[in-house]
Amino acid sequence: MRRLSLNDVAAPLALAALLALAWWAYRAGLDGGFLFDDFGTLPELGATGPINNAGAFWRYITAGSGDPTGRPIAMLSFLIDANNWPADPYPFKRTSILLHMLNGVLLTWLLLRLGRVLRIAERQAEAAAVLGAGLWLLHPLFVSTTLYIVQREAMLPATFILIGLLGYLAGRNMAVRGYRHGVWLAGFFLVACTTLAVLSKANGALLPMLALLIESVVLSPRERVSDQRTRRFFAWMRVAILVVPSALLLAYLGKEAWSGFVHGVDDIRPWTLGQRLLTEARVLVEYLGLLWLPRPYTAGLFNDAITASKSLWSPGTTLPAMILIGALIAGAIALRRKHPALALAILFFFVAHIMESTVIALELYFEHRNYIPALLMFWPLALWLCGASIPTATSRSATAAAAHGFDSRSVAKPGHADLPGARAAIALALPLLLAALTLMRAELWGHPQEQALIWALKNPDSPRAQAYAAQMEMDRGENAAAVARLEKALAAKPDEIQLALNLIGARCATGGLSRADVERAAYALRNAPNAGRLGYDWFDRSLPTAQAGTCRGLDLTTVGELLVAVAANERTRTIPGRRQDVLHLQGRVALLHNDEARALELFDAALQADVRPGAALDQAAILASAGKPQLALRHLDLLERIWHPPSRPGFTMRAIHDWLLGRQGYWSHEITHLRSVIADDLASRAYGDKDNSSHGAISPR
Repeated sequence: MRRLSLNDVAAPLALAALLALAWWAYRAGLDGGFLFDDFGTLPELGATGPINNAGAFWRYITAGSGDPTGRPIAMLSFLIDANNWPADPYPFKRTSILLHMLNGVLLTWLLLRLGRVLRIAERQAEAAAVLGAGLWLLHPLFVSTTLYIVQREAMLPATFILIGLLGYLAGRNMAVRGYRHGVWLAGFFLVACTTLAVLSKANGALLPMLALLIESVVLSPRERVSDQRTRRFFAWMRVAILVVPSALLLAYLGKEAWSGFVHGVDDIRPWTLGQRLLTEARVLVEYLGLLWLPRPYTAGLFNDAITASKSLWSPGTTLPAMILIGALIAGAIALRRKHPALALAILFFFVAHIMESTVIALELYFEHRNYIPALLMFWPLALWLCGASIPTATSRSATAAAAHGFDSRSVAKPGHADLPGARAAIALALPLLLAALTLMRAELWGHPQEQALIWALKNPDSPRAQAYAAQMEMDRGENAAAVARLEKALAAKPDEIQLALNLIGARCATGGLSRADVERAAYALRNAPNAGRLGYDWFDRSLPTAQAGTCRGLDLTTVGELLVAVAANERTRTIPGRRQDVLHLQGRVALLHNDEARALELFDAALQADVRPGAALDQAAILASAGKPQLALRHLDLLERIWHPPSRPGFTMRAIHDWLLGRQGYWSHEITHLRSVIADDLASRAYGDKDNSSHGAISPR
């Protein structure tokens, strides 16, 4: 029995060291909190109460709003960390770091399998796999994916894509050796993992196309199925599982392109589809720059300052970016036989961006979109550093080697026993350098206030970044600094409501607001591209202040004036949910003015603008808590006249969720409960029970 040598365990030990290094670098970010889109997804953990029974579980798992699928696998993963809301962010971040490390292990395995297919000497293949995966694992660009909790939705598709590719390679290798059931195994992994990846995020649908790319560049030229029957069966599987889904995805993107060019994109986007495509060329080059010239601090989560390209020459970097991308793709195709690893890394990057960086009208820029495309990015560099050489593929010798096992005649012999000194030094230094940069960036994520100021410095033209920094300054009592920051930013972007409304808050903290502040806010609200939920949340927080009169210049009349400005925004009027928000807030203002009839009228109009039982229950609870139980019952009567649970599930997760709530009788139970509470309140009033607890605030459960 052969003894294990150091060479046998060198690769596992090196991988373990890189994983420990990754944990050390990321651990500094564990103390950070929730951010932005986290609050759009994670509160579903407690939206209908703790998730401690089957009914609550199914309500939660179907509550996702991202993509038509709702991303239920990603939603499921959050249950690892909490089953109610509010929650502690620490376990969420810890799980995401562990998931990132798992992806690093899977990527190592994938690169090793690909290296063996390319007939690279075993020691070089192992070293390059560990190093290539380690450079990806430790890259600082992915801090904004790993430590941004909601972006687990971007990490999980990578997990399933890696598992799917590994399963495909394993099954294909069995087919190459003449085992027909290997074809079934390869097909099973692709179908199962594509399904799981899509249920995590829509770009998981790229798995068949990425597998087809690897098949074309690396596998088919070197490992052909020799058995005739198995080869025929494999060809059918490849068409059904790789080619057809890839063609369907391209057809979908073609449909999106047609719709975008003919009908235009969503009104909330300040650019056309043509402008988006021009801009994405610059964005992709920027991504490549961030990957190959890593830095500890970047623009982070803010992308609203990206200037859309108006033509090939505006801005001037547009055409050069397009030429560079075209040259990279053409060069990769031309060099695919001589330099397959390099060609595969380049083509993999661009194919993996085909959904999020082309014709679908998403926001222009996000760092996390590189998480999957960059998986193979550093493998060619690792191969060079490890002294690996790749023999030119010849179909006959490759097929023979595959059919008869690992034939040393088809393996590239290393030109030297050890790595050259300079390459070895670089191979050791690069992971340490990336880990240090990642540590610096993770530490920033662990200190939200410093993070906000750095992001504002890196994004001087981003209204979101400046508003976020101003909020942090106000939290620290630096109100004058917040006012100065917001005034400067608002002068450049007068239609940005987040700047105008945050300026009102900062003014309140420094003594009060002027008429000019109100007029600027009204202008922004009338002209903002999309008022969104930010406006609603600000009004919701400001109503108690306006009622109490604790801020000079901000009273209920001022709030009403600002709401009129929101209602005049053309884009707001086209969105049922936004119309409901405005009418609901106007109803609350009317109620605070003791105009109960007007309040009920506005609440009824809000419900009719977007018929949702949750909104009606909230409004009825507000009326009842204000001492108007009869009006609350009338509002519930309207709800039961105009709303009926869906009779069958729809084709999106949101529609399935609405059907499920009706099927469980959730809303019926909530309506009955609120009616019961209101009836008890009326009864206690009739008997003059001044101490009855139902005279306090009433809310739906």
